[in-house]
Amino acid sequence: MINDNKRYDLNDYKRARKMEGERSKAKVAALQRIFLILLCVSLMLALILIGSIVGKKTATDPDAPLINLKTTTAATASGTMETIPTPTPTVPFTVEEYLPVNQIADNYWGPLIPAENPVPYIHNEIHALYISSAENLDACIELANNSEINAFVIDLKESGVVYFDTTNETALQIGYVYVQYDIDEVVQKCHENNILVIGRIVCFKDPKLAETFPDRAICDSAGNMLYFPTEGSNAFASPYDSRNWDYYISLAEEAIGHGVDEIQFDYVRFPTGSTTSGATPYFGIESEVPSKSEAINRFLQTARIRIQDTLGVPLGADIFGIAVTSSLDGDILGQDWETVGLSGVDSLCPMIYPSHYALGTMLNGAVYETPDKEPYAMMYGVLTNGRKYSDQEGYATVRPYLQAFTAAYIGAGNYMEYDYTAINDQIRGLQDAGFSEFILWNAEVQYPNGNYGGNND
Repeated sequence: MINDNKRYDLNDYKRARKMEGERSKAKVAALQRIFLILLCVSLMLALILIGSIVGKKTATDPDAPLINLKTTTAATASGTMETIPTPTPTVPFTVEEYLPVNQIADNYWGPLIPAENPVPYIHNEIHALYISSAENLDACIELANNSEINAFVIDLKESGVVYFDTTNETALQIGYVYVQYDIDEVVQKCHENNILVIGRIVCFKDPKLAETFPDRAICDSAGNMLYFPTEGSNAFASPYDSRNWDYYISLAEEAIGHGVDEIQFDYVRFPTGSTTSGATPYFGIESEVPSKSEAINRFLQTARIRIQDTLGVPLGADIFGIAVTSSLDGDILGQDWETVGLSGVDSLCPMIYPSHYALGTMLNGAVYETPDKEPYAMMYGVLTNGRKYSDQEGYATVRPYLQAFTAAYIGAGNYMEYDYTAINDQIRGLQDAGFSEFILWNAEVQYPNGNYGGNND
């Protein structure tokens, strides 16, 4: 339950906290950069050494098994063997290598300016649980310690509400800061259990920001703020407004100062459906305005430069599962599967929930009368369909969100119970499609016990 006693206003306390937070964040960021540089150098030296050993081994014995540089094994507290991914050092972008320069976008927002001193970052192979605002933390840690789970996704900001004790001036001005957990304690507890922390930030579905700053909301040509029935009849922050970009990126930077290992932006999209007034959103003269997809890509490129390239912290983005297989829907959302993964972000997280697909969905020539009852086939089918783009050089790691909830709301006969077997079937599906990473979603943070190894169970 949200505690109104923990709401913070703009006052002297805020300014003092902000100054303290900025000093702390700068110190932590500097230490992180030094640590990451040393870690990457050590990893590269280790890889060179292992490579020389492997070369000698295979030269003398062609049938000898190669050393697997992807994973190592360790015993868990229960005595079972758990596969622990070895982090992969990644060289940051120094130029925009895969998305061509877009003159209209440059005219609209200005050219992208690369990080002055790009920091190598570590890509982590993630098998994660979504845990909302650190709910059921102890139970989730127990599950992770006895399974393939190695990371938690925690809400830093939901739709308009910031859940940690931020000093961000915009968040405090909006007045929707509700402290739900101690971010330092949560991060420390997860790290003590070798669990990575991914901070989720809901972006443009942000009605409180839109109401506080109407000029930063999606409006009609007369400047009237628009409301969208399919988005709860709420206003939407404009993805074209770089001031909104700066707000979300600044929140991420602050959380990184508290030790969060990765940042994940959600609702990086435009609203769906028509407006309550019937008016059309207006972003400028048509010939001078970049497309919706270009707006989302430019936001992610800008965030990547400030977060991933500058601080050495991986950045991911959540997208609708339908965008993987339908370019028409992707254009409406501003989530172009072909190009969004070339923005340089570390990971893309399509929400491929079988229950979200229509009855009678056709995919790869097959018809799925009740998609919710086909957890393996839907996961496999969507991901294999999307590989024509996700296999491109430079494309982000695909890390799907999996359905870990029972969708009884779609009606009797149309759904099944999503127990451990159903969830693990989705993992098998993504593995057979050539992928390995995933995040489980259950809004109530209730997950059945199990190994979550897919085909490795």
